[in-house]
Amino acid sequence: MTMEFARPYRSRSAIPAAPGRPYFIEKGMGDRAHLFGDLVTVYAGGEQTENGFNFFTVEGPKGEVIPAHLHSDTHEVFYVTDGAVRLFVEDAEGEQQEKLLTVGDFGFVPKNCPHAYRIERHHSRVVGVAAGPGGTFERFFENLGTPTDDLGLPREPYVPDPEAFATVPLRYDVRFLPDHQWRTGA
Repeated sequence: MTMEFARPYRSRSAIPAAPGRPYFIEKGMGDRAHLFGDLVTVYAGGEQTENGFNFFTVEGPKGEVIPAHLHSDTHEVFYVTDGAVRLFVEDAEGEQQEKLLTVGDFGFVPKNCPHAYRIERHHSRVVGVAAGPGGTFERFFENLGTPTDDLGLPREPYVPDPEAFATVPLRYDVRFLPDHQWRTGA
């Protein structure tokens, strides 16, 4: 059984708000949000880790590239547990790389490195961890997307309005790079 906690931004959550408290969450029962065609589930965030790290999953169908972006104060980890995800990344010297990650593969993106990804197979899942001196960005997903109690992917992609794109990312150390070009060939 999972306890539920109330939050100012969510009526029910399985994640306790106070740090330093052990807890357990059943599969899929973290704080969920739909963003584009994906389901994002947060299991631990800044509130629980004193802004040390967050832990979340992103599940989605085969689709388009998630727009290029960077985090100025946050390192990000990609670990594929189902399917396949293509990770695009550019280092501080401007060298670009892309790598197809399949089950068990790991990718690391340091802070200030532009990156993007594309889900290459239906029903893919990525475990994400983000950490850095600037805190964590897990609440970005539900503030740009829409919170949901559903356990599955959205029936229709959830596309945020332009106003949200202009304001929400800045609050969560996410800077979109709309003119960024990937020269890696995929």
